[in-house]
Amino acid sequence: MDVAIVKYNAGNIYSVVNAMKRLGIEPVLTDDAEMLQKADRVLFPGQGQAREAMEYLKAHQLDQVIKNLKQPVLGICVGQQLLCRHSEEGDVDCIGIFDVDVKRFQPQKHEDKVPAMGWNEIYDLKTDLYKGFGNRTDSDSDKSTADALLHPYSYFVHSYYVPLCEETIAKAEYILPYSASLHKDNFYTCQFHPEKSGKVGEQILKNFLEIK
Repeated sequence: MDVAIVKYNAGNIYSVVNAMKRLGIEPVLTDDAEMLQKADRVLFPGQGQAREAMEYLKAHQLDQVIKNLKQPVLGICVGQQLLCRHSEEGDVDCIGIFDVDVKRFQPQKHEDKVPAMGWNEIYDLKTDLYKGFGNRTDSDSDKSTADALLHPYSYFVHSYYVPLCEETIAKAEYILPYSASLHKDNFYTCQFHPEKSGKVGEQILKNFLEIK
């Protein structure tokens, strides 16, 4: 299977490269339109500032390349946010796959810290991206994995969030409920970092690779 990872001016990309290698995949890290279009799967990860990222993507025409991809695409962290319509981070229009705006967390009490950082439960899971979650049986040979999939926690680091919307396929809560994951057509996303989320994240990445 050919897996391409979008190369642009964002952090955290190489942790996704390493996660693919742990799954036996040798991904290509590229900003070449033809290579992205020909890949079986495309990963669009990243950490960074939305306006700076969009300026780079537009300067290299990658925003249109990504928008027109037909194979399964997985946006991770800032990759999820950049697939939305608009971001409050830098007040910038984004790629627009998902017709929803990215908002900044607004603390409601002293304990609310921004950015939200750490492990958080994801719930109300839908689509094949979460196949096998919550389906523990007595025949499971790896009980630790089964427990993790029954009560999945993932690793988050973000100051901005995607509100709940029609395309939400997983939820999380910090200050308020929000979209931990989205799906529309061939585009899937995770606000959290599956490559840093242990057995849960590994299963999510495996599921993505198996999506038809």
